[in-house]
Amino acid sequence: MSSAPINQMEADVLVLGGGPAGAWAAWSAAKQGAKVILADKGYLGSSGATAPGGTNLLYLPPDRELREKAVQQRYRESGYLAEPEWIHRVLDQVYESLVLVEGWGYPFRRDEDGVPLRDHLQGPEYMKLMRRQVSRAGVRILDQSPALELLVDEHGVGGARGISRLDGGEWEVRANAVVIATGGCAFLSKGLGCNVLTGEGLLMATELGAELSGMEFTRQYAPSAAFSTVTRGRLLNWATYTSEEGTVLQGGGPRAGDFLPTMLSKGPVYAVLNHADTEEKQQILRKSHAIFFLPLDRAGIDPFTQRFPLTLRYEGTVRGTGGIRLTNDECASTVPGLYAAGDAATRERVTGAKSGGGAFNASWAISSGTWSGAGAARFSLAQERSAASRKLQPAGRYGLAGRNQSPEEIDSAALVKAVQQEVFPLDINYFRSEPVLRQSLERLHRLWAGMQGTVQPTVQGRLRTREVAGMIATARWMYTAALERKETRGLHMLQEYPTTDTAQQHRLIISGIDHIRIHAEQLTEQQLGQEVVRG
Repeated sequence: MSSAPINQMEADVLVLGGGPAGAWAAWSAAKQGAKVILADKGYLGSSGATAPGGTNLLYLPPDRELREKAVQQRYRESGYLAEPEWIHRVLDQVYESLVLVEGWGYPFRRDEDGVPLRDHLQGPEYMKLMRRQVSRAGVRILDQSPALELLVDEHGVGGARGISRLDGGEWEVRANAVVIATGGCAFLSKGLGCNVLTGEGLLMATELGAELSGMEFTRQYAPSAAFSTVTRGRLLNWATYTSEEGTVLQGGGPRAGDFLPTMLSKGPVYAVLNHADTEEKQQILRKSHAIFFLPLDRAGIDPFTQRFPLTLRYEGTVRGTGGIRLTNDECASTVPGLYAAGDAATRERVTGAKSGGGAFNASWAISSGTWSGAGAARFSLAQERSAASRKLQPAGRYGLAGRNQSPEEIDSAALVKAVQQEVFPLDINYFRSEPVLRQSLERLHRLWAGMQGTVQPTVQGRLRTREVAGMIATARWMYTAALERKETRGLHMLQEYPTTDTAQQHRLIISGIDHIRIHAEQLTEQQLGQEVVRG
């Protein structure tokens, strides 16, 4: 641990995470008149899953019939676990927010009549713009400053502590409201932009008693060239797939859901984008998803004429659904003063059992960030006592220096490899079955018991140990929930229960860390099947 004094700061709202959800939360809180600090593990504007690529958005004009049709379609696709009213709320918020984004200077494409097409954002330009707006709103930005633990007293959350990767110093921010926008957990699977998404936001919240939801809906993998980190797989709809020997496995068109996992479980699979068979088509694809082609170009491969090997990278809760359970329209958690946004929050209310990857997650980041930031600001500004006057204590318990009992040093590298061996394999996590998941969960419990040692005192050692704790805890929550849901619905399946059971049309609520508890949340009649009539 550093012997330097802790850099102590105070704010009304502390936002943890610098992706789009965190940026919108900080901006929204500041617009409510709150003093806001944002702390990011990386650099606000370039870290996280959105910044390196592009993303589509749920952008529909305020046409009642058009929106209602889209909402009801998504509700059916959600396995009837989403809530139509919340999908409408996202559509409303995104429409308003993208008007702001254009006013801030984002160069949306326009149709032949000059109407802006606000259905897509390029990550680098988008996040550069968001950093500028967050800064202009008066938010203090702490780059390269990962949070390690929250602060708490009998009244709820009161801020956080962390370290600076730039100078090795420690920081503490006291704030009556905190927004967790740290993203999901991708288990260091080398997906582009996902190296900072390791689940400690979920762990920090749960250490305070927050509940999680949707953790079984995490069976999400994304295709990538085997030598690449880019997981933008939409262009593979133009591909022909072959085996290592050259046998055609499938021609062009969208892939069936289990196609790639099934084929890759049997042996290597290659792709060639030969269905983009004209120069015009190829240029359109290159322009729409330029980042997809970078690793291929660097490898000297022409993907339109030469095949390249594929792999599947596990995306966990990033493109899954699970996260911190939300208790109201402002994205509050079950802990007073603690809010969640983006992939750190459950997306069940808008995606249900289906992946929120792409447009839904991007739109959810904007919406939940806006709502949580405003809600956190209103909560904090309504408090009679300042955070500085509260008797706050650090709440972290796992993978932190000075908190553990065993004198043996935690081997973070070995634990990372061990947890990856439980969540990456398709025959464990994709083709799920009860006996295999039970055995994996038992091994994960033993890994968790190994988190009791001492922590390497370097900045990287302290951070990685906390990340390991977040990954192991997330995997245990995932498999506990998966074993509880004895059916197949959306992203979740169990081979022993291949059909959807109407009696299990409910969400599963997870809490606890050493001893995990789980129960069903019964949805109200309005949340289930009732079509929402909009005025």
